[in-house]
Amino acid sequence: MRAARLIRIVLLLQTRRTMTAAELAAELEVSERTVGRDVLALSEAGIPVYADRGRTGGYRLVGGYRTRLTGLGRGEAEALFLSGVPGALRDMGLADAASAARLKVSAALLPELRDAPASAAQRFHLDAPGWWQPSETPGLLPAVAEAVWDDRPLEVRYRRGDGEEVERLLEPYGLVLKAGAWYLAARVPGGVNGNAGFRVYRVARLTAAEPGPGRFERDEDFDLPGFWAERAAAFARSILRAEVRLRLTPAGARALRFVTDRAAAGEALASAGPPDAEGRVTLTLRVESEEVACTQLLSLGPEAEVLAPPALRARLAGAARRTAALYAENAEDAEDAEDAEDTEDAEDTEDAEDAE
Repeated sequence: MRAARLIRIVLLLQTRRTMTAAELAAELEVSERTVGRDVLALSEAGIPVYADRGRTGGYRLVGGYRTRLTGLGRGEAEALFLSGVPGALRDMGLADAASAARLKVSAALLPELRDAPASAAQRFHLDAPGWWQPSETPGLLPAVAEAVWDDRPLEVRYRRGDGEEVERLLEPYGLVLKAGAWYLAARVPGGVNGNAGFRVYRVARLTAAEPGPGRFERDEDFDLPGFWAERAAAFARSILRAEVRLRLTPAGARALRFVTDRAAAGEALASAGPPDAEGRVTLTLRVESEEVACTQLLSLGPEAEVLAPPALRARLAGAARRTAALYAENAEDAEDAEDAEDTEDAEDTEDAEDAE
């Protein structure tokens, strides 16, 4: 632990030229007294660390000293490629490795390029979770990530969507962070129910994960981004099990892709017939269910008319009637209030006339 801290002090001074004891202590999360002892140990080991006294003083390396401890380890190099997603690194337990990698790279840069890491960090940032919902950080994620890095099989217990827990031996190939949720792409040796190949597991549903014996041999043809894109598209198609027939105004046609599945909306609009005399188009839209379609299409208001199925049309008509009745009641209340106000104004006028 101390050896790693001493190396970090040398790299920090090599990168930033001069740092105070307070700055080093804050960076290393130790006391200033510990920093003083560490600097003394470095001097005794032959590292030319010099202390400038006074209010503007600090520690610095003498004579342009440069350490050769800047070679990246495998884990640090892999973590460096994820350094743009600090939240993901922290969740997977790789924040320290990424920090060490960034320090080594910064120390190896030419002096005129030393501001490159900070410049990039102030210009690009990835915020993966979706809006209005907290992101999940599964407790077993670090163990799963370690197995992914090391090509180690995992013996897991997984809670399926119906609540049943199953045991699986997995070969974990990769992790995907989608809208704040973590997913594991894994191969099941021998397959599940006779179906071999790769599967996707939501990490939050893992109730246990223990490393298995040895290491597995990765399929070099496996492409994680391509696999995920294919599975994500297949999943989106699989949940669109129902169809509705719609008549849309031009405004409704423009807004459709923002309230329903974007791909399904694009397909429906592309296959729509020619517009009628009022500019409305008729099309067939794939949806998840009538309940979901009702919620989605209500947001279009009078810009969308459901033609079929009859049950969905009746559901939307009922919602429209209830909405109209609600606003009608409010309108009556407003009219009553206006009438009362007019009466009070008239009475005030009569009182003023009587007073005259």
